[in-house]
Amino acid sequence: MSIADEYPLAEEDEPESKNYIQPEVPEPPQSPLITEKKSLGVVGTVGLIEPAVRFGTHLLAILLVIAVILGMRHFYLSAQVVDIELPQRAVFAASLGTGNTSSSINQDNAPAIPDMPELVTEEQFSAGIPRLALLRTTIPQRPRVDVETYIVQAGDTVFGIAEKFGLKPETILWGNREILNDDAHNLFPGQELNILPIDGVYHKWSAGENFQKVAEFYDVDPQTVVEYPGNKLDVYTFDINNPPLEPNNWLIIPGGKREFVNWGPPVITRSDPAVARTYGPGYCGQVYDGAVGAGGFVWPTTATYLSGYDYSPATNHYGIDIAGDTGNPVFAADSGVVVYSGWSNFGYGYLVVLDHGNGWQSLYAHLSSMYVSCGQSVFQAASVGAVGSTGNSSGSHLHFEMMFNGGKVNPWDFVSP
Repeated sequence: MSIADEYPLAEEDEPESKNYIQPEVPEPPQSPLITEKKSLGVVGTVGLIEPAVRFGTHLLAILLVIAVILGMRHFYLSAQVVDIELPQRAVFAASLGTGNTSSSINQDNAPAIPDMPELVTEEQFSAGIPRLALLRTTIPQRPRVDVETYIVQAGDTVFGIAEKFGLKPETILWGNREILNDDAHNLFPGQELNILPIDGVYHKWSAGENFQKVAEFYDVDPQTVVEYPGNKLDVYTFDINNPPLEPNNWLIIPGGKREFVNWGPPVITRSDPAVARTYGPGYCGQVYDGAVGAGGFVWPTTATYLSGYDYSPATNHYGIDIAGDTGNPVFAADSGVVVYSGWSNFGYGYLVVLDHGNGWQSLYAHLSSMYVSCGQSVFQAASVGAVGSTGNSSGSHLHFEMMFNGGKVNPWDFVSP
């Protein structure tokens, strides 16, 4: 007998029915917070949180901008309506008067509504569009055609006066031949200068002159002179061959030009120093021989800046005016022989001229003292005089010129401080 048979297992109670179904137990309801977390979890798992936030932010910003635009549009439209209605209300208010008013106004006493203006038709402008009269008008600035006068002030120069009136420097000289005599050093305070309205020459008519020849002398067309309004000539009746001009009448020559009178000494060489006998008592009458220059030049005084005019053929100034106190030494620019030493009758004051024997001459003017005499040989950098203000000079300075083979040259091309 087996153990299983001796100790049988307890039999379990079998269900009454084999079709028994266990009842379903309902799940407890979940809170909205848990549901939202699950939804966000699902969205987060897909990676859409950041794009969704950006889209919402952008959409909100666009809506705010649209709202602001609509609000401003409504505000400005309302303001324009008020501006339009105010004048109309003022018209009605004026027609009502200042008496007592009542909420009920008799229809017979009601204010009349202003009539609308009539339409403008083409017939009203058949004679042209009317122009309203202006109380203020702007008169255009017209170019000057007449000669003005100017009183020279202290410190004035030919260049400064020319710039002040928009003219070339030579026009100042050509317009004042009798006053300045083609020499810028003849300018002094208190002088009354003629200021031409245009660049050119001021010509004083003399009896017996030929109008055609005068125009040719200044290198202009005679008809240009006739037609210039400043001359006040009748262009229809003026006869060039028989001009009706009185002596001492002045003519403006537009664009005219002429040669300057050269007030400097002629070219003085050691072989012919007497050529300067008409220039002044400082001329040397004998033929001399002596030191010859090397062709290199030194600065002729102690000061190193200008005080006056620079080299300017336009103003008939062929030298440089170097500053200096009276008595400052003046040096020979190169070795040479003295061919002029003395007074100049043509504005240079006390003057020394050196011939360097190689085609070069140098000139030292307005000196207060001279340390050399005719025929004397001097060497480069030797003292020949002292700075001064003699002759046509408005202040102490050295007027220095250089000449080569008979022509005046710019000293700046050959000397430097």
